[in-house]
Amino acid sequence: MTLLIKELILMKKSSLSFGLVNIPININPILQDNDVSFNQLHKKCLTRIKYVKYCPHCKKEVKQSDIIKGYKIDEDKYITLTNEELKNLRIENENNIEIVGFVGASEIDPVFYEKSYVLTVPNKSKAFSLFKEALEKSKKIAIAKTIISTKFYYVAIRIMQNNIIMSTLYFNEEIIIPDSVTIAKYTKKELDLALKLIDSLKMKFEPEKYIDEYQENIKEAIKKKQKGIKSKNIKVKQKNNIKDLMKALEMSLKNV
Repeated sequence: MTLLIKELILMKKSSLSFGLVNIPININPILQDNDVSFNQLHKKCLTRIKYVKYCPHCKKEVKQSDIIKGYKIDEDKYITLTNEELKNLRIENENNIEIVGFVGASEIDPVFYEKSYVLTVPNKSKAFSLFKEALEKSKKIAIAKTIISTKFYYVAIRIMQNNIIMSTLYFNEEIIIPDSVTIAKYTKKELDLALKLIDSLKMKFEPEKYIDEYQENIKEAIKKKQKGIKSKNIKVKQKNNIKDLMKALEMSLKNV
């Protein structure tokens, strides 16, 4: 049996607007969901569960074509908008990525990045190659606006591993960062030990070495079950709870 991985969404054709230059491009997803996909089954007969769209007022199943969007304004009161009305409210051409400006790479905190795509061209393009070279030499990130899957986005376009990467950005109001925590007092010796511990654990960022251990355990358990082998429980290592901060720092350095 081969474990299935969810497929990537399809490539989308678009165009990149850079001043008065218009570059036909393809938007290609670079992320894939590696989680093992499960179906929900009835425990008694192992039949797959179905989800039915049901109207409790009419007491009947409803077709997708009979469903509209409604915004709740009061108890049991809604303002409805059809798909056509929503489409007419769009202010951007969904097949266009319009660059509005350029910023320094350090100006965008990583917390703003959402999903990423790689931009390619269907055929050789002088304009695309020129834009890529200019973006790389300027060491800037382009900020643009576009529509992806009916949703309006601002995006960041940057160079990564000789490719042009486009990342959707969260809006500022979507990011909620709490007020700074109250700073507790600590000694200089405790700070020095903490800095030594950080220095002793420094490493290179090598993402190819990071694996989803939980998903790997699931895949291994499925393979064993298919062969009739029972999986053993994974033993979780218990860490000692040391309340004395200085002692915890000193012991941590010894264990590195």
